[in-house]
Amino acid sequence: MAEELTPETPEEAQEPIKQRKNGLYPGVSDELAENMRSGWADTELRDLEPIPQADRTAERRAALSRHFPGERLVIPSGNLKTRSNDTEYAFRPSTEYAYLTGDDTHDSVLVLEPRRGGGHDATLYLLPRSNRENGEFWLDGQGELWVGRRHSLTEAERRLGIPAKDVRELAAALKEATGPVRVVRGHDAGIEAAMTDKVTAERDEELRGYLSEARLVKDAFEIGELERACASTARGFEDVVRVLDKAQATSERYIEGTFFLRARVEGNDVGYGSICASGPHATTLHWVRNDGPVRAGDLLLLDAGVETTTFYTADVTRTLPVSGRFTDLQRKIYDAVYEAQEAGIAAVKPGAKYRDFHDAAQRVLAERLVEWGLVEGPVERVLELGLQRRWTLHGTGHMLGMDVHDCAVARTETYVDGVLEPGMCLTVEPGLYFQADDLTVPEEYRGIGVRIEDDILVTEDGNRNLSAALPRRSDEVEAWMAELQG
Repeated sequence: MAEELTPETPEEAQEPIKQRKNGLYPGVSDELAENMRSGWADTELRDLEPIPQADRTAERRAALSRHFPGERLVIPSGNLKTRSNDTEYAFRPSTEYAYLTGDDTHDSVLVLEPRRGGGHDATLYLLPRSNRENGEFWLDGQGELWVGRRHSLTEAERRLGIPAKDVRELAAALKEATGPVRVVRGHDAGIEAAMTDKVTAERDEELRGYLSEARLVKDAFEIGELERACASTARGFEDVVRVLDKAQATSERYIEGTFFLRARVEGNDVGYGSICASGPHATTLHWVRNDGPVRAGDLLLLDAGVETTTFYTADVTRTLPVSGRFTDLQRKIYDAVYEAQEAGIAAVKPGAKYRDFHDAAQRVLAERLVEWGLVEGPVERVLELGLQRRWTLHGTGHMLGMDVHDCAVARTETYVDGVLEPGMCLTVEPGLYFQADDLTVPEEYRGIGVRIEDDILVTEDGNRNLSAALPRRSDEVEAWMAELQG
């Protein structure tokens, strides 16, 4: 990996190259610096089309403006994070920023300035093209010859439908600003520092909460993106089934890498760390180490989702017999979880309470645990005391969208105590997990974990399973695997 020449401070990066002396860029002669300033073609893109969701993001900003009249609103995209020394993690913009702009660039900020007559003027503060005059484009580690071309401010305006300015001017402007201000915290420490004496944590949390609740009901563009994410995810699961023999010769990481390839080819990334849990690892809810063996006779719990280039993610789980067929006990446990999921999905409909699908699934699992003699009934007692949770462990689902656990800071009364509406999308994912060291269950149960998860859209008359391309019933899973493996 090439080593970059970097100025000592960000301010020095803006100085003309001829003003830089004292070895700030060692080995760069005046002659070379002068040569690099000229002889470059005009590459301005003049035929750019607006991004597909530009109308939608404009509507979202207008709704935000109406909700916070007379207040300056500041929504940063976030900064690069160092992975090691001079390398960074792949960047993903804050969900709030991407939701309101459709932009994916780092160090960017959306500012809504209140107008005297009402409403707001939206401005995007972005990094402009790398400067050819001061050498930034080839000498700075974030210059365009190092990390690729950025859109000019004019190009950004055409694509995003928002006036754009140089973000390097913003911090100073915010320090001088007067009047009420709110900022989405946790993404840009420099921007927050510029407003330390102007904001309060409580008011800022209200802004973040509003933007979380605004995402509860998806529009047509968002539903289309979730459909794309689920379709790609289904293909990723097919990819994994086809290479289970190779995974058995290596480890769970072969499964992780196989799914990741599909996510990178057809989307932006995986929407979260893939859970590729074979054997007893399936009883660990968020097993993302993925370094264990894959053995015939065990179950593989694969929980993974493709994130689209617009940052909408699927979240799907299938529990698969590595050998292609369930044992009798594995099938019994799997079928109980399938039955619970069927009950949960049936409870997803407009007007239903959000908690209904969880309660329906938990009741089925409690019934089976009593039936198998693993917990003393009656079922009502088990549910009242929550005794089934030793083996069910987690909630049965969550909202889904631009975050895998979308709308997470919405108020309780609008989310978990709320009512389902058309356009909401949520997961239904019951599970049973018998830990390898659980002495309260027969030995043959120990180390078996099963979860089945699908992405369910609330419709006007019920629901639609966006991930239905993947089979769920145990006999269908076996037939599907046999077909893919030839």
